[in-house]
This record gives sequence, structure tokens and C-alpha cells, in this order.
Amino acid sequence: MKAAFHLESYLTDGVENIVSGILKATLCNPKESCFMAKYAAQSKRSIKLRQAARKNGQHIPPFLIASITTQCNLHCKGCYARANHSCYDQDSNENAQQLLRAEQWGSIFQEAADLGIGFILLAGGEPFVRRDVLETAGEYTSILFPVFTNGTMFDRDYLELLDRKRNLIPIVSIEGNRETTDARRGAGIYQRLRTALQELHNRQLLFGASVTVTKQNLMEVLSDSFIDELSANGCKAIIYVEYVPVDHRTADLALDDEARKRMAQRLDAVRASRSDMLMIAFPGDEKSSGGCLAAGRGFFHINAFGGAEPCPFSPYSDVNVSDTSLQESLQSPFFQKLRQGYLVREHTGGCALFEQETQVKMLLKEST
Repeated sequence: MKAAFHLESYLTDGVENIVSGILKATLCNPKESCFMAKYAAQSKRSIKLRQAARKNGQHIPPFLIASITTQCNLHCKGCYARANHSCYDQDSNENAQQLLRAEQWGSIFQEAADLGIGFILLAGGEPFVRRDVLETAGEYTSILFPVFTNGTMFDRDYLELLDRKRNLIPIVSIEGNRETTDARRGAGIYQRLRTALQELHNRQLLFGASVTVTKQNLMEVLSDSFIDELSANGCKAIIYVEYVPVDHRTADLALDDEARKRMAQRLDAVRASRSDMLMIAFPGDEKSSGGCLAAGRGFFHINAFGGAEPCPFSPYSDVNVSDTSLQESLQSPFFQKLRQGYLVREHTGGCALFEQETQVKMLLKEST
């Protein structure tokens, strides 16, 4: 008889494994290791807050994704944000007026900390466009803020901010070697990333890399040579993000079960031999997590205007956190309907909600 899946235990174990992995990766850096030891104590407090909420019949996810801007300076091929019309070269006056202000984000971060949310992934657009929000995030030391960036905006002032606020952890996007990275992100970007990584390494700052994994680059980005090069440049974490198609014409690039299995096996082997680096696959094998973790099961997404969405790849919302609390947003009619079965359905690869886009839109219409 198959054992019952316990979401809370799965998430708690995952958080503890991530914190433990970061601690191991920072042992050779006293300043970073000291900060992470303090954060580990805060993380235990966050877990207790979520466990207390669970006893009261409330589920609080440990993760939150916040897209703090719609502006970006690159045009990467297959960008989901531009495909969803949530990313632009420059914000219009109307858009700029509607973006959440830094103090509003501060209120969100405070509520997240009070609820026991210990990780907030900052994205965009290019999040380094919003220095005001990053400075605000740096004040909330009970939360780790991995900042997903294209790595082209690290100037001296930003490097000094990252040195002072160790809870801001840049996660630099890279696609593989020079040819693969430049093909997706633009000519010359790979060399700019190498320079940026060296600057971070010289200052002994904790940073990681984000790799979008497709069937085409799977073996390249899991190779010893790729991982060794990142490690030599001071990278302490690699987050492998499975490609989610921006339209059905590129669906064949998404990992299927066989490719996902190969990635999991390779990551197990790498983790066994590379204790100095943290390796995370997202979303990973959804069968092991009882289904997709979006819509508040394990995380949810707040867009730059405050809309609470299931995830960045499913940009639909029936509530806005500027006039609704995070706790209330988690219980929105739309999220509740998604959690009643749409997140645990079999799918061929990429994103469960992407494959059910028509049904998701119908649910949203029913919820508003």
C-alpha cells in the first residue's frame, strides 16, 4: 500500500535541506557563514510559525516569488515575461504609476516574515532596476532573498549593497557555454556574466546561477566542465529551472518524464561528489511533491502591480495584495479552485497549468 503524501513534512524537510546546503557551501567564507548560521536560527522560527498555523487549519507556504518590476534591458529568446506582456524595455507612465512602491513591498515582506515565509525569490523583468525595493528587502534579515538577475547591472554601489545586506543573494542567469548563452541572451552577454561573477567572487559574496534547462542543453549544463567552471568562479548554488514553453510551438523543448529522470539521476551523482555546492531543480519531479506546488501549495507569485498569481508562468489573478493580506490572498476563490485538483493532474512536461490554460482561464472567470 502506497504511503500517504504529507505536504507539510515535504516542504519543511526541503527548507531544512536548502538551509543546510547553503551553510555547507559557505563554510570557507567566515562572514557569509556567520550570517547563514544566524539565518538558520531564524529559519527554525519560521518553521514553527508555519506549524502553528497548520494546527489552526491554515497552510502557509515557505516560499514566495515576487516580480518587482516589468522593466528589463535584455531580449532573451523564449522569455515568458515578455510573452505574457509583463515585461518591457521601459515602463510607460501609466505602468510606472501602478507599480507597487518600495514601502508597499516592505509591508508585504513584513507580513511574510510574520507568517513564517522564509524565502522570497525576487524576479522581474530585471530586479536590479529597482534599487529601492532591493534596499527595502535587505532590511528583513529573517528572509533570504535570492535575486534572479541577468547579471549585467552590478556596479560598485550594488556590490557594496550586497556586501552589507547578506540576505540578498544574486542568482545569475546563464544557459551553458558562451555559444549557448549568447544564442539566447544576446551577443557578448556570456563574457559580461564572467566579469560579473568574478566581481562577486573577489568580494567573497555568496551567489548562485540559474539555468533554464531544455532538452537541447540538458547534458551541457549538467556536465562536469560546466559545473567546474561555475565553481571555479565562486558560484555556490545552481538552480536548474525546467523550461516552460511560452507557446505551444516550443513545447517540444520542455523536459518529459524521461529527461526529468535523467536530470534527477545526474543531480544525485553531482550532489554526492560536490558538497561545496547546492543543487536545486525547479519544479523537479512533481510526483515526489504530490503535484505542482503553485497557487499556495508551496509558493505563489506576486506580480509588479500586486496581483497574486499561481506562479510566474500562469499570470492570472483574482486578488491584489495592495488591498488584501497575504493570508487572505492564499484563500482566494481562484487559488482554492486550483488546489482542488488542477495542480495534481498528469502532464507531459513543463508546466501543469500551462497545459490546462483554457481550464485555468475558465476558473478565473468563475472566481471574479
